[in-house]
Amino acid sequence: MANLFSPLTIKNLQLKNRIVVSPMCEYSSTDGFANNWHLVHLGSRAIGGAALIITEAAAVSPEGRISYGDLGIWKDEHIEKLKEITDFVHEQGAYIGTQLAHAGRKASREKPWLGNAQLLANNENGWDTVGASPIPFTETEHAPIALDKAGIEQVKADFKAAAIRADKAGFDMIELHGAHGYLINQFLSPLTNKRTDEYGGSFENRTRFLLELIDSVHEVWPSEKALFVRISSTEWVDGGWTADDSVALVKVLKTKGVDLIDCSSGGNSPLQKIPIGPGYQVEFAERIKKEADVLTGAVGLITTSKQADEIISNGQADLVLLAREFLRDPHFPLRAAHELNVDIKWPDQYDRAQWRKK
Repeated sequence: MANLFSPLTIKNLQLKNRIVVSPMCEYSSTDGFANNWHLVHLGSRAIGGAALIITEAAAVSPEGRISYGDLGIWKDEHIEKLKEITDFVHEQGAYIGTQLAHAGRKASREKPWLGNAQLLANNENGWDTVGASPIPFTETEHAPIALDKAGIEQVKADFKAAAIRADKAGFDMIELHGAHGYLINQFLSPLTNKRTDEYGGSFENRTRFLLELIDSVHEVWPSEKALFVRISSTEWVDGGWTADDSVALVKVLKTKGVDLIDCSSGGNSPLQKIPIGPGYQVEFAERIKKEADVLTGAVGLITTSKQADEIISNGQADLVLLAREFLRDPHFPLRAAHELNVDIKWPDQYDRAQWRKK
C-alpha cells in the first residue's frame, strides 16, 4: 500500500491518509464572516478525500486581516457559519482545522485580483497596521505602529479568545500562523524585530512572543485537540532567520506541547531569493523532523501523487499539505489513490465514477 494512504494519529486526529488541504486565502468574506463560498470550497475537498482540511488564515482581530476580504474569528457571531462548515466536513469523514493569524505589517491590503496594494487608514477598506518594529514591508509603503506592551497583551488575548471560538465552532485542530512575514514571523526575524525590550534582540527574546501566545492558547484549547504551528523555515535573505534558527525554535516548541510543525519558508522580505522548484521546501520538513524529533508537514509545489507518496515513504515528512494543486483538483486524493493503485472509499454519490468501474 502506498504510504501516502497510511493512517496517522495526532492526538484527537485519526487521519485516514497523509493528505492535508493547506490554508489558502480566498478573500471572499465580508466583515470576517464565512459564507457559502467557504462551505463549498472547503466541503468539496472533504468530499474529495482529504484527511484534514485547514481553513484559510482566520484573523483574530479586524486589524489582523491581510485584506478586508479575509476570514475572521474575532467575534462570536462568526461561529454559526463556521460550525455549519465543520459539521459538513465531519459528515464526509474528514477532520477540519483553522489557522489563527494576525498579519501585522502585511495587513490592510487590496484583494490580489484588484492589485494587492497597501491600503492606508484613510481608505474605506484600510486601517493602521501594527508590527514588532516600525519597519515597512517595502521602502515605499507606510510603516506599521510598533506594538507596545499593552498591544502585545491585547494580541495574546485575541488569540486566546479566537481559540475558544474555534473550539465552539467544532474545529478539530488549530494552527498558529508564524510564517510568511506576518506578525509572529515579524517578531521572530532579526530583519523586522529591532526592539530593545524583552521581545527583541536575542533569539530568546525574539521567540518570546510566540511562546507566550502558545501559553495563552493552551489555557483554553482542549488538551485532547491538536495544535500545529506554521513557520518560515528560512527567510532566504542574508542576515535573516535561518534553518538553524528553526531547528532551535522547534526544539522549544516541542516542550510547549506543539504537535506538528508546518514547514514553509519566506514571505518576510522583498529581498528574498527563493530557488523555486518542485518540493523546494521539503528539505526543511525533513531536517526539522530529524533534528528536533517532531512531526512535520511538507508544503510547496507538491503536485503529483508519486511525489507526495515519496515524501512520506522516504520519511521526509509526516503529512503533505497541498494548496494550488487542490485549487486545480478538489478530488486530488481520489485521483492519487487510483494512480497509486490504492482502493479507498469514495462518497456513495460518486461511487459510479470510479475509474475501476465499468
